Order: sequence, then C-alpha cells, then structure tokens
Amino acid sequence: MSRARYEYGGRMAIIISNKIRGKLKEKHGVREEEVEECFANLVGDFLRDQREDHRSDPPTLWFIAETYMGRKLKVAFIPVDGDFHVRTAYEPNDEEVRIYRKYGENQ
Repeated sequence: MSRARYEYGGRMAIIISNKIRGKLKEKHGVREEEVEECFANLVGDFLRDQREDHRSDPPTLWFIAETYMGRKLKVAFIPVDGDFHVRTAYEPNDEEVRIYRKYGENQ
C-alpha cells in the first residue's frame, strides 16, 4: 500500500493511504496538504468517536481545525505506533462544530 507520510512535530507522521487520498479528493474536495495544515493548526484536544458504526481498535480520534487559508475541516484518524492514520477529512456540519467547541477546544 502506498502512503503519504508527513512528519509532524518531528515525532509522529500523518499517513494517508491511496484509498483515503482518493476519497478525500473525490468525495470531500480535500487536499493532503490541507490535512497536514489542520494538524499543524490544532489548538484543541482530540475527541474519541463514540458512534457505534465508527468504532475501531485502536479508537478513532477526531478534531476540527483550520487550514492556512481558513477552511475549517474535521479530521478523523487512528493513532498507530505513534503515527496518525487518516480515515477522513471534510468540512464539519453544525453539530460537529458544536460538539468540538464544547468538548475539544481549549478555552
């Protein structure tokens, strides 16, 4: 499997498989660079996805952050061996923004 790998803070990598890369581009109109920018611009905490149909082992985590151009994205990923394996990224809906503001943003 070919993957995009970005170093994050010198310790971790953001990994995007070819399948996910295609989904980000075709379904959500999100570029790999935008995902990387969201990780770099993160100012809150990661939240755990509690929905039954999205459960994974290890658990799926998510956050909302902005790209360098101010586009707000929800990024969902699975942490594996210190790396972040991206599952999806897309513009969040109002409910996702509300949840993240309440539980994820650093006040």
